[in-house]
Amino acid sequence: MSRPNLLVFLTDDHGQWASSAYGNRELHTPAMQWLADTGARFAHAHSPNPVCSPSRASFWTGQIPSRHGVHDWLLEPDEDPAHHGIAGRETLGSFLKEGGYRTGMVGKWHAGDYWTPMPGFDTWFTSLKGTHARFGEHAFVDGTERVRFRGHQETAVTDRAVRFLREAAEGEEPFFLYVGYTNTHTPHTGETAPLVNQYRKCGFGDIPRETYEGEHGHNRVASFDPDEPERREQLAQYYAAVEAIDQQMVRIISELESLGQLENTWIVYTGDHGHMNGHHGLHTKINATLPGNFLEETIHVPLLMRPPGGIPGGRVVEAPVDHCDLFATVLDAAGEDAEARAERQVSPGRSVLPLVWGEAVSWRNRQFCESGMNRMVSDGRLKYIRRWPHPSGLEVEDELYDLRKDPRERVNRIGDEAYAEAVEDFRRDLEVFYARYEDPAMSGLTEEGRAPRHNPHEPWSTLPGDNDHRQGG
Repeated sequence: MSRPNLLVFLTDDHGQWASSAYGNRELHTPAMQWLADTGARFAHAHSPNPVCSPSRASFWTGQIPSRHGVHDWLLEPDEDPAHHGIAGRETLGSFLKEGGYRTGMVGKWHAGDYWTPMPGFDTWFTSLKGTHARFGEHAFVDGTERVRFRGHQETAVTDRAVRFLREAAEGEEPFFLYVGYTNTHTPHTGETAPLVNQYRKCGFGDIPRETYEGEHGHNRVASFDPDEPERREQLAQYYAAVEAIDQQMVRIISELESLGQLENTWIVYTGDHGHMNGHHGLHTKINATLPGNFLEETIHVPLLMRPPGGIPGGRVVEAPVDHCDLFATVLDAAGEDAEARAERQVSPGRSVLPLVWGEAVSWRNRQFCESGMNRMVSDGRLKYIRRWPHPSGLEVEDELYDLRKDPRERVNRIGDEAYAEAVEDFRRDLEVFYARYEDPAMSGLTEEGRAPRHNPHEPWSTLPGDNDHRQGG
């Protein structure tokens, strides 16, 4: 049997809750629903760092942020970045190219220098302003050539992806194609008029009506009331953005079918991190509060995976997984030795293919996440957040949430003696995990250990009242 093709969609700021595949009753997402109905839907997929650049760097390298050194969103290169992301590191692209795959990177990169193609990619097509998906003039890099496009950015990305598929069909080697859409990122304006009009009529009943009053000593940076007219319009735009992405997925999947490649292709859909649109009374993600939050809507991502031929009736996977696991999974699906690659990368990632096939396999019951000097571990029942002192002098304390009794994470039980043993257990787990997988020179814990500056508004150097940092990523 020939090696399968690999197609990965990785979108921007798409909350797990925002598709019919995860139970949203108002969103029209047939492509995502088809992946769930004929593949595997992961109920507990996580981002290893709920910001765009570090999560993408983890997908490409299989490494945690405290190893690859990207801890926050990176400035666009025309803004004179101080941090070049994962340039110089081995990635999925280089591994798969070495293994005989035709490789394509189309859409948002945001893991370092976009203007210089990373080694291992036959096609390199990315936007100069990767987070600006609204209608207008867009500049792209195609290989080393700068090109212009007017219209909706996702159309240009899909056009280039389709061109890649047609070129790949003329060759003998299997292909790996990454497609990164950005529609669901702020500012949530300029989506296709008919879609926005449709969603202006929504009740947005799947979004809880909540307020955030600075729980647990956090400063609210980005509040959100879904019933305010301006916010309702943003929600209509966000929902339209999700459906716009789904429509582009249909175009690409239809092209695979036309080329006779659909049933020889692994198809993966995921996001870089979660997103809140009124959940907890907040907007955006980890940087909706200061210090950053690890709320469930922030850290959970959609993950849908359809193997060649599909899975009749679909399958729901309950095990916790993340982008480091997805790195190993793509390699495993390509026939590579994923365990050896993970060891070479000092990666905690494991292939999820046995979970996709429903095999009985020993799997971890805890998920780790980090952001700068904040680290989290959760077993799905309890969530512990370890915080180190904020350089600004902002007072912070550790947090523990009992997700069974308190699913909206309102009661910090860190001082409750009934949970003291669990807290010590979680602390030991964090120490063991990071001792094994971090690189002290790339750690997010100390100013001396962090990589060069990512942007002017990093949360560890931001004071309460500075709202600008929330727009990046």
